[in-house]
Amino acid sequence: MKQDKVYVDIKGVILLVILCVSWGLNQVAIKICIAVIPPVLQAGIRSTCSAFIVLLWMFFRGKSVFEKDGTIWWGILAGFFFSVQFILLFWGLEFTNASRAVILLNTAPFVVALGAQLFLKTESLTRIQILGLIMAFSGIIVAFHESLNLPTQEMLIGDIMLLGAAVAWGAGTVLIKASPLTNVSPSKVLLYQLLVSAPILLTTSVFLEEGGILVLNYVAIACLIYQIIWIAFITYVVWFWLIRKYPVSRIAPFTFLTPLFGVMAGAFLLGEPITSFLLCALVLVGTGIYFVNQK
Repeated sequence: MKQDKVYVDIKGVILLVILCVSWGLNQVAIKICIAVIPPVLQAGIRSTCSAFIVLLWMFFRGKSVFEKDGTIWWGILAGFFFSVQFILLFWGLEFTNASRAVILLNTAPFVVALGAQLFLKTESLTRIQILGLIMAFSGIIVAFHESLNLPTQEMLIGDIMLLGAAVAWGAGTVLIKASPLTNVSPSKVLLYQLLVSAPILLTTSVFLEEGGILVLNYVAIACLIYQIIWIAFITYVVWFWLIRKYPVSRIAPFTFLTPLFGVMAGAFLLGEPITSFLLCALVLVGTGIYFVNQK
């Protein structure tokens, strides 16, 4: 498969950093909304509303939604991975703690790297790039080291769910790059994922007996709008454009920045502490990303 870029240029780096900052802030938005909207229901509402916005966007841009381009089954499969990722993530958090979840979820770039080796022959990583991937992941471990204790039986169940979420995330990324989905517009790829995930997430919320929406306040409404418009519409469209434009094995390690930006956002917005471990983690992740993108 022909690629537009072999390495991530400065434009790609800037966009990726903006996405990671946005997704880091999204962690804070989700925490705020959980007080009034259960997590899986929150994700289902986000997918439903964002799907409607994407449909309007494609209509006004004259993009065909029902064009026969041989991608429908690939799109459904990508949407399934997207749904499984969020279900296992939020459900797993019922059994394990958030710090362990961050470490386990961030094994996804390794899944992407392995998938690229197997299905994208033009994206093989060198030894120095593999070292960079490991270094970036070690930054996550340093930042959330306090959670590295032997799990209880209940925590082990949650850990397995979080690893499953990471596999679903990585598999979905490789699928989009390796399938005909890489040749269609990013907005259509996103629409597939939103339309498939919306009913699955809403049904799962009922199955988990999460309950309904409590009394909304202006802050929660603002956070939900941020998730629907900025995160699930704008940043995801940009992310799928980046997947099509650049090697996924090079851009995936940038996502290691997301939880670190989330901690920083929590410090500024929620008064959570910033430790020396976080600063060390930023150095490790930044250096690792640099090595992964060496020519």
